[in-house]
Amino acid sequence: MNRLPEEFEKRMEQMLGEEYDAFRRSYEENRRPGLRINTLRERAQMLESAPVFDMQPIPWAPHGFYYDPLTRPGKHPLHEAGAYYIQEPSAMAVAALSGVRPGMRVLDLCAAPGGKSTQLASMLGGEGVLYSNEIHPARAKILSQNIERMGISNAVVLNEDPEKLAERFPLYFDTVVVDAPCSGEGMFRKEEEAIPNWSPENVELCARRQSGILDCAAEMTAPGGTLVYSTCTFAPQENEENAVKFVIRHPDFQILDLPSVLGPDFLESTGLASGRPEYASGEEIPGQISDSLGGTIRLWPHRLEGEGHYLAVFRKEGSGPRRRAAGGKPVRDREVVRLFKEFCTEKLSQSGIRKLETEKEDGSGASLMLFGKELYRIPEGVRLDGLKVLRPGLHLGTLKKNRFEPSHALAVFLEEGDVKCCAELSDGSEDVLGDGNAARAYLRGESLRTQDCAQIRGEKGWCLVTDCGFSCGWGKLSGDQIKNHYPKGLRRPY
Repeated sequence: MNRLPEEFEKRMEQMLGEEYDAFRRSYEENRRPGLRINTLRERAQMLESAPVFDMQPIPWAPHGFYYDPLTRPGKHPLHEAGAYYIQEPSAMAVAALSGVRPGMRVLDLCAAPGGKSTQLASMLGGEGVLYSNEIHPARAKILSQNIERMGISNAVVLNEDPEKLAERFPLYFDTVVVDAPCSGEGMFRKEEEAIPNWSPENVELCARRQSGILDCAAEMTAPGGTLVYSTCTFAPQENEENAVKFVIRHPDFQILDLPSVLGPDFLESTGLASGRPEYASGEEIPGQISDSLGGTIRLWPHRLEGEGHYLAVFRKEGSGPRRRAAGGKPVRDREVVRLFKEFCTEKLSQSGIRKLETEKEDGSGASLMLFGKELYRIPEGVRLDGLKVLRPGLHLGTLKKNRFEPSHALAVFLEEGDVKCCAELSDGSEDVLGDGNAARAYLRGESLRTQDCAQIRGEKGWCLVTDCGFSCGWGKLSGDQIKNHYPKGLRRPY
């Protein structure tokens, strides 16, 4: 790898003392990559009980696994089907320790490319709402694509700056996650291109930027809610110092003692370590606040199999009802709704129809919204006017010449039992489950013959194409042919 910056090495030696040699040797070792099973899919348990790849559990991340990089799961058809998300192992700790539960309102403020958002969505289990925001437009598009691939129905993808969101959503979220843009020191082994860009000046710049983002996040956290702060750097300015300065600026927040919550046995077995109060020492810092930094978490690459990360969870004092979001009501179009319901009646089973239920008799529940000719299912309570929105919820489909055409997002949200017509591509006989010729042909955009499929259920029309039970996309069945409707922009030269 590239030579580490001299000033960085000197600082790390001062920080770690006798641990430094072990830390430095970690850069000579091969890193272990990870993936996380998408528990929003009914078939997810299959991948854990009968793994497709050589996988070992990541101890701090439920449903997270190390994998052998030679198996290349990112090139496997089940990756395109959203069966799992490839994610750095240490990064999985952030959502895993966030305390998010089904039914919450959650904001991932710096969300691209989507690892933490998709993990948070799995923890929500389809209940509540997730706002995933990314300030950079190109990265926001990647985020939106990953939200779609994982079949997430209750996420809103935004492209806004934190200040705008703070004005719009004061005291609104149960949990706000700030995986802050940082100097990236913890990723030097994984992303060597970050090494030449490192400098002490950039560390200070990142720390100031993070402080501003945290202040916006504090405004949006509801009383009794939590603010989760994480970085992938070792720099105290971006970690313990930022945490303690935040508590001083916002005395209604306290640092949650994660090591006490997790217990010493868990920390010892996983390699997670407490934050270091001495890294943020100073006469202006009250002793009680400084001591509370021991309640934060550091992930060191010489103590565990993962890259460098830092994590702090702040609890906001108070209680009471969360505020409503400002904004207008969803727009409805009766003709589009009629066409959509006709599609559901003709092509979906009762379980599929129940999954897509919108407003209930009491007026609660999700709503339908039309953006141009695109129909979306909007999570309950969401108000979006005036915001830069990439994905306002689950994309259901498009109005085309007085007919409704289902979207790819709807296909990957549904399961094989949710539709009346389904084509399963895998018969389980491949050396690697779900890695057959039919699946790769479908992902290339080729039409299929019914004899290419392991099983066909249904007679004609829109057909959900599945691989090992995981939905891949739509096809149209006619006779012994299945016309491919896998999106052209997603096709790969397998």
